[in-house]
Amino acid sequence: MDFEVPEEIEQVRDEVRRFGENEIEPVATEYDEKEKYPWEVMEKAKEMGMLGASIPVEYGGAGYGPIETAILIEELFAIDPGIALSITSTAFGADSLLGFGTEEQKEEYLEPVASGDAIMGAAISEPDTGSDVSSVSTQAEKDGDEWVINGNKMWITNGTVGDFFVVMCNTDPDAASRYSGFSQIIVESDRDGFKADKITGKMGIRASDTAELIFDDVRVPEENLIGTQGAGFMQLMQFFDETRTMVAAQGVGIAKGAYENALEYAKEREQFGKPIAEFQAIQHKLADMATRTEAARQLTYKSAWSVENSDDQLTALASMAKEYASRVAVDVANEGVQIHGGAGYVNDFPAERFYRDAKITQIYEGTTEIQKNIIAREILGKGF
Repeated sequence: MDFEVPEEIEQVRDEVRRFGENEIEPVATEYDEKEKYPWEVMEKAKEMGMLGASIPVEYGGAGYGPIETAILIEELFAIDPGIALSITSTAFGADSLLGFGTEEQKEEYLEPVASGDAIMGAAISEPDTGSDVSSVSTQAEKDGDEWVINGNKMWITNGTVGDFFVVMCNTDPDAASRYSGFSQIIVESDRDGFKADKITGKMGIRASDTAELIFDDVRVPEENLIGTQGAGFMQLMQFFDETRTMVAAQGVGIAKGAYENALEYAKEREQFGKPIAEFQAIQHKLADMATRTEAARQLTYKSAWSVENSDDQLTALASMAKEYASRVAVDVANEGVQIHGGAGYVNDFPAERFYRDAKITQIYEGTTEIQKNIIAREILGKGF
């Protein structure tokens, strides 16, 4: 059993870390306060080839595998989760195109994302539909050689900055199975009837763009359908294992950032004539933070390995990694604020931002409760 990370992957880690420290860290507070999309940082990330890094080489991407992608995410989120999400989500929804799209769709839509000239998104959640994807009500009806789409999508990453979206639609309301009436359709944001309203006032990841999407008789050509009509739900389910693994990597990154900042502060902050790092109470907190972060990291890396190797325990591992790493992120960020004391309650230090940003990892890509349901189903069915 070899736990050593290959040298070429460690080089990716070092390069990403330097980018984060040089280009993200100095401006993170500004973008967080203003809830502003980091276009300037995105341009620099484009020059570094970080956008759409997991898109295969044949479509212009870096071709990162799951482990490299997880490490890229971890290192960026350890600096600032909001800007990190902006960088790592430019190809959100690409999995469906790669898995089920035509060659023409892949070339038309993935190549500009890989080059940094376009941003995409996945539009699934609705105002009344979150974890229960099978209750999606956005309708797509066939009219000649076009789809006509009506409905609303909520909490959509890249909503006001995206050039196109993979939209989950109900294409057969009378389908016999509650899972067989859905299809994924590509919708460009410059179509008539498409509108995006930016959502502000978020607790965390404030630099990342989030919006409500409104479809009012939006017409797209029939060739914008991804794969087979009615197969959208099953298409989506096939990729949750990978996307949940990557949210676990986000959690590891947040925990790492919160821990490292707390460690540095504890060494410098003096009380009663000595650094607070010399007090056993603080030492125990740091020891627990480091241990739990490493445990989450190893579980996440194993899940990423399972994605790459199509391991039959992947579904359970992905949900385990997502549930545990997100919980560790919240707990470690909480302890980070506690170690900073009053200084952790204001934005003079990153501690309070990690604390706010951590919570979303327990909500998106399936809540903590949903992950526990999946884990229970897997261990009761297949065993583990």
